[in-house]
Amino acid sequence: MKMQSIVLLTLLAFLVQTSLFPWLVPAAFSDRLLPHFTFVLVLYAALYRSRHAALLLGAGFGLLQDIVFRGHLLGLHAYAMGLIAYLIGLLLGGRRLTMLSALAIVAIGSLLYDIAVYYVYDVFRFTSEPLALALQHHIFPSLFLQLAFALAVYIPIRRAFEGKSRAKPAASAD
Repeated sequence: MKMQSIVLLTLLAFLVQTSLFPWLVPAAFSDRLLPHFTFVLVLYAALYRSRHAALLLGAGFGLLQDIVFRGHLLGLHAYAMGLIAYLIGLLLGGRRLTMLSALAIVAIGSLLYDIAVYYVYDVFRFTSEPLALALQHHIFPSLFLQLAFALAVYIPIRRAFEGKSRAKPAASAD
């Protein structure tokens, strides 16, 4: 898959998570379910494309998220998305992963992302709730939402990413 296609697909996921998803969620859960569909696609790019592509996608779409939602700290999501995706791509990129291990990596990455954002907000005193309450209130429910999305798009995304990397069999030189 070309990088332009990956960017367009991630942009589509960003539009779904910011404009369509809030309409589908009941009002009682609107503050508990925080979708990070773009981050899931960035993690898949780290696993099946390259760590550099994941770094660029994470930094670009994280900055877009910072700008659109006018967060307290400009660049926090860009830094967290880019760094976590790069590290996951560095540690696990290029390896053949099963579906279960890819979902586990997405879960760990999403958990690291939410906890990193929480701790930065805690350091700068933008939040006063303890970590246990944040985990129970919005991090774990959002984690299950990311896992459901990651499971739903796993096969098409893997096929799209691996379509480019599959090499044609070389002719034998007999």
